[in-house]
Amino acid sequence: MFKKIAAGALLAVTFAAAPAYAAAVHDANLFTTNTLARNDDLSTGLVSLGFNVNFFGQSFSNLYVNNNGNVTFNSALPTYTPFNLLTTNVPMLAPFFADVDTRHADSGVTQYGQTVLNGHQTFGVNWLNVGYFNTKADKTNSFQLIVTDRSDTGAGNFDFQFNYDNVSWETGSASSGSNGFGGASARAGWSNGTNTSFELAGSAINGALLNSGGNALIDHRLNSTIDGQYNFQVRNGTVIPSVPEPETYAMLLAGLGLMGAVARRRTKASKA
Repeated sequence: MFKKIAAGALLAVTFAAAPAYAAAVHDANLFTTNTLARNDDLSTGLVSLGFNVNFFGQSFSNLYVNNNGNVTFNSALPTYTPFNLLTTNVPMLAPFFADVDTRHADSGVTQYGQTVLNGHQTFGVNWLNVGYFNTKADKTNSFQLIVTDRSDTGAGNFDFQFNYDNVSWETGSASSGSNGFGGASARAGWSNGTNTSFELAGSAINGALLNSGGNALIDHRLNSTIDGQYNFQVRNGTVIPSVPEPETYAMLLAGLGLMGAVARRRTKASKA
């Protein structure tokens, strides 16, 4: 099956009612300045963070927001079937790397923007009530990425946060999924694009990250007291492996164990 991108997607937004699950997503109304038109597999051009970050020795002040649940620093990423994050040469933060499709009228759209929170410059991306390929919105997901300037602790230092309110689907039909389930399911984590990456436990495991799954994103946490919230600190270019709460320590170790897995990266051009 070839994926087809609809041309001339409308900027108008119609949001489905949000299911009442976790409440980790916050300040969502502050990250709505910019909207990525309804689409499948598209990305923004370079957009400004509003501050500089040092990510494993590389300095960035801009990034690309990709519809498929991630942001990348040195090029846009149209890939829709999630691959092992260690296999990419693109530095990325990926709260939910999967085949997001916002073309259905009942799907939300990808939105992003800058603001100041608690005295710190902040950049956020909302994927709220978003559907999946192929133009489906019978199930939707709500998740968020927030990147925070922490240059007050050192030049280029920053924090990033993954927030999840609802994960009802894991796969698009072009990634061997059926009705949003199975196949090459979603991955969540980050990569420096060369030799270091991290994936949350349950990534690429069918059913694991869903609301009812054993590693349900809305029911776990990392360096946080809020279920559905995962906090990371980057200091001197390195993501600090700070010890999480006991409830998530095993989850962190399991996630690190996924780094050696191999997955085939598939793009639209190579997929039939």
